[in-house]
Amino acid sequence: MVNRPLFTPVLCAALAAASGFYIFSSLPLLLNAAVLFVLLASVCFLRVISSLYSRSRPWRLAVIYSVVTAIGVCLGICAADAGRNDVRFGVPQEKITAISGVLLEDPRIISQGRAMAVLSLTSCLSSKGARVSSSGVITVFFPQDNALRLREFGRGTAVFSEGRLRHLESGWVYSADSMHIVKKAAAVERMRTGVRLNLISRFEGKKWGGLALSLLVGIRDSLDSNLAVLYRDTGCSHILALSGMHLAVIAALIAFFLKKPLGLKMSAAAGAVIICLYCFLVGPMPSLNRSAIMYLIGVIAVIGAFPRSAMPVLALSFLLQIIISPAEGNTISFTLSYAALAGILITGQSLFGLCAGKAPDFILQPFTASCGAFLASAGITCFTFGVIVPMGIITGLFLVPLTTVFMIVSLAWLVLDAVSLSFILDFPLLLLYELQEKIVSAAGVIPVIAAGSGGSHFKTAAVIALSVFASALICVLEYRRRAALLKTKPFD
Repeated sequence: MVNRPLFTPVLCAALAAASGFYIFSSLPLLLNAAVLFVLLASVCFLRVISSLYSRSRPWRLAVIYSVVTAIGVCLGICAADAGRNDVRFGVPQEKITAISGVLLEDPRIISQGRAMAVLSLTSCLSSKGARVSSSGVITVFFPQDNALRLREFGRGTAVFSEGRLRHLESGWVYSADSMHIVKKAAAVERMRTGVRLNLISRFEGKKWGGLALSLLVGIRDSLDSNLAVLYRDTGCSHILALSGMHLAVIAALIAFFLKKPLGLKMSAAAGAVIICLYCFLVGPMPSLNRSAIMYLIGVIAVIGAFPRSAMPVLALSFLLQIIISPAEGNTISFTLSYAALAGILITGQSLFGLCAGKAPDFILQPFTASCGAFLASAGITCFTFGVIVPMGIITGLFLVPLTTVFMIVSLAWLVLDAVSLSFILDFPLLLLYELQEKIVSAAGVIPVIAAGSGGSHFKTAAVIALSVFASALICVLEYRRRAALLKTKPFD
């Protein structure tokens, strides 16, 4: 019998929820009602049949899977509706002269020294001086003279701004001419902002400091914009976005220092607390939240001595994340994160099995994982950015280990900086930084595959079809290899 992944109920529910979130939620209401009616009718029909054949396991399983499918589709549709950003100003948009709201994230310094932040609206001021209640989330650009002052207050601060409202393809945007602090953030948020500002000041003036801040806590204000562009053009921008790779470094350090003195279960519990505090410090990032949820599920499995498998954990993480924060499901970071990891677990592992023994594992494993992630996310990347960068598979093989070492050395630098000995690691960090810079610069000269503006939907469909075909072919070949291996095993 061939060992293959089991299609568990939680995986079935996650796939149904994804269908409800990304497909059925965009359909007309009557069509959605028809879909739900068909699902419920199927559940009732299968339940009646299973009662007639109560001893038949396939019919009982059919009832279970039909129920979780119906629940998953309903959950996905409801989450998609809850995650929509319905902005309500309360007055005609052209008459709005000022807005009030609360910062939902830490302001980011962008070009020309301006600050950009996401604001949850509370009220608007019209040209006639009337103040009305408002709701929804918009992006606000603050002028340069307010940027640094605003960053000192951070997430949770209530502000009042005068300016102009515009509507772009990405949503509502407000260009502020002035900014006034209405109310400071809660004490715990101010403490968090203070920690972030302290980190910025400690890395300030270092050539490699901007990259360290980006990789450790997701602050890109000091990151060299040319370096960020090179990472993007070489298909390695995911390395700069906090995700599972970065969390794995932190989790590995936690396990290294705590597992021996505390034991497996206590170190796992302590690690869960540290990871939660880390996510609070960094702020809301879909890819990081996905990794943290999966880590916490793994901790629960360790403490409760439950069996755990990667795909069901990924599926459960998806369900929890769209329930906790449905708006994240609409972000490109969210979809790329789940697609890439699913590709690693399915296609990447199958490709590793096919190529096992043909190269050292320390080279083969990251290569096959990169191939799996690339195939799973190629369609999304093509549709969103209009380009595909296959060279990112090779470039990532060099950058990922270098980035891992760079993060660990940066954390060591912070520890030594507390006792004024950080200068010891200044030169190694500079060398690591320049080495990464040279790698992305060299990879940047290799041309990418452009989808182009005309016919991009056709090219995206072609990319998706080719990716699915290649992934399916790899999985089928690996299945046949395992089947042949098991047939010949008794004769060895």
